[in-house]
Amino acid sequence: MSAQTVLVVEDEPRIAAIAADYLRHAGYAVIVARDGLEALRHVGASHPDLVVLDLGLPGVDGLEVARTIRASSSLPIIMVTARVAEGDRLTGLDSGADDYMTKPFSPRELVARVKAVLRRSQPRGTDVSGRHLRLGDLAVDLERLTVTRNGEAIDLTGTEFRLLTTLARHPGRVFTRAQLLDAIGDADGESFDRAVDAHVKNLRRKIERDSRRPRYVLTIYGVGYKAADA
Repeated sequence: MSAQTVLVVEDEPRIAAIAADYLRHAGYAVIVARDGLEALRHVGASHPDLVVLDLGLPGVDGLEVARTIRASSSLPIIMVTARVAEGDRLTGLDSGADDYMTKPFSPRELVARVKAVLRRSQPRGTDVSGRHLRLGDLAVDLERLTVTRNGEAIDLTGTEFRLLTTLARHPGRVFTRAQLLDAIGDADGESFDRAVDAHVKNLRRKIERDSRRPRYVLTIYGVGYKAADA
């Protein structure tokens, strides 16, 4: 089996070199891009398995790169930035990032995050084999990891797919944000409850006919979320 490829998008040469070195030692093939346009060229030409994306890039910034990728792909994205405010983290997640790290960061933690996000984006063997879920007119195929409405595919990220399936397996059950963080694999020291809100917002944009009046993923104020009853 060939090594999975990680695209590191970072304009600071020292940080890019350290990240690339640790990822290579962990067994990944690594491509480095110095700006947003170069990153988008690599996404189209090299088809990486994951992108580690700096937010503050020259020219086309990381948010625009993430949004461009998300317009046509569920490619996993870990956003990295020196901005530490919760609002900045939410902006990063709102752009479609699967995870978020702040600088300075441990290279070992970066490797661990890459492994975790890639693991969440891959099939999980018998845990998902041969099963189907329905939520309203949405059909969820747990074997193929697809979501369709009337035969039309809806492209979700790995995180969004896990969030949807967690809720859809238990229609009517209320999940707290902490429970959902655990279910989608984000239950670590850097996670924060409002990250779930950002992921739900992205999911609703894709599955709801009107995200302002959701039918499938409902907010339980002060608690969390639930999938609508049949």
